[in-house]
Amino acid sequence: MTDAITAERATSEPLLSASGVFDGTADDGVIGAARAFTVDFLTAAPAVRHRPVAQDRVDLATLVVSELVTNAVRHTSGPCRLLLELRQDVVEISVFDRAAAAPVPRGHDPRRIGQHGLEIVVAVCESVAVEPDAEGKRVRARLSLLARAPGTG
Repeated sequence: MTDAITAERATSEPLLSASGVFDGTADDGVIGAARAFTVDFLTAAPAVRHRPVAQDRVDLATLVVSELVTNAVRHTSGPCRLLLELRQDVVEISVFDRAAAAPVPRGHDPRRIGQHGLEIVVAVCESVAVEPDAEGKRVRARLSLLARAPGTG
């Protein structure tokens, strides 16, 4: 008999991944391009996931991408990179930018106009993390692809 020790990865390899670099301003159509990239990516999911992603999950993923890419192009200099990683029941949405400072979520204020992006992302995702990167930071959001029960968010 042979004893063996195997190491499991903390996160499994994605079933599908894609990344794109977006450079410009919100007025240049960068946000729309990032949203379209996300829709195209999730439309390809059935090929590896063996079932389509529900439309409400596609809508939430494009909302998260909109908010994270908007933050990157408005509050940092240079291009940002969007990385989408599909796992069986989760899509990880990561935006890399050149600013080292983490975004600061603001408290809920229904009177405030704008600046609710991170608040929205935190509300719809299972987790949101900011990680240092060699050239700045990575904001990683994990969105479940499973339908939620009515009244649970």
